[in-house]
Amino acid sequence: MYKKQEILVELINKMFELAGHSLKYEDVVGRQDNWFQQYTMTQDQNDEWRKWGAKYLRKKKRWTKGMAEREMAMVDLYCGLKIEKEFGLQN
Repeated sequence: MYKKQEILVELINKMFELAGHSLKYEDVVGRQDNWFQQYTMTQDQNDEWRKWGAKYLRKKKRWTKGMAEREMAMVDLYCGLKIEKEFGLQN
């Protein structure tokens, strides 16, 4: 069975991949600053990551959909990247 730390590594690596950043978990582990505020992702990328993560957790931990979605919400709150503001075109 996967350990909690291994799952977190996979979730963070996928977050960076979906956000288009060339970082890995190893690049930020142990940093004491708010590294997750220095990089951004769009709301769509965040939604995709949370959806992917919930499926991943359901597979690895055999959790219900609700449990996996709640855990992804907590991971997002704890170390999710800052959501960049999307401005529409103004005429």
